[in-house]
Amino acid sequence: MCGRYSLSKSKIELEERFQVEMLGDFKPRYNIAPTQLLPVITSDSPKGFSFFYWGITPEFAKNKPVSQKFINARAETVMEKVSFKNAFQKRRCLVPADGFFEWKKLGKKTKIPYRFTLADEGAFAFAGIWEEYENELGESNHTFLILTTAPNSLVSEIHDRMPVILRKEDEKKWLDNYSSQEDLLKLLGTYQAEEMLSYTVSPLVNSITNDSPSIIRKTSASIDQFGNYTLFG
Repeated sequence: MCGRYSLSKSKIELEERFQVEMLGDFKPRYNIAPTQLLPVITSDSPKGFSFFYWGITPEFAKNKPVSQKFINARAETVMEKVSFKNAFQKRRCLVPADGFFEWKKLGKKTKIPYRFTLADEGAFAFAGIWEEYENELGESNHTFLILTTAPNSLVSEIHDRMPVILRKEDEKKWLDNYSSQEDLLKLLGTYQAEEMLSYTVSPLVNSITNDSPSIIRKTSASIDQFGNYTLFG
């Protein structure tokens, strides 16, 4: 499961990396959580950033609020689930990020937060799908979720799933409405561990009210969710 990520790059850096335009201002985000309004690049509008809510509302659940339950979909079964199949076929998106967080469990009560990035710590894109629905006021809202897959050897030490990270050269294919289902499914593999980094971060990441550069800084020692130092890393 991917339930928290970061996008600490500036508007200029994101426009240069993805070669799309962002209208309006953008404030770097260090502790992104479900239900928040976030930048994505869609197959319907590949030349610019759109802002959608993280937490998809499936087609069969019309007029429902943004869901915290549907924030991820398993890549292996995305074509088998009624709730996600149509979106996978017609409404795909890039979810810009520069890192994601997972928590290593040490016993029943202790958890250590880790951040995962690419080796160069640059921006990348998760594979996402999106939906459009009407809220209770009859207004049109857009939501997205992130596809997940089996973890590589780096992530598997912490968690049994990881988000699908697309290679830069595959991003256009993911957005291309003419890509075949077979070609799209081939893009949903596990990113190589040798091309990634991981490190422990501050327990400040545990609260979504904290959103500052200190969230993504490497800690010199492992600190659990209560702020206690631990010998395990």
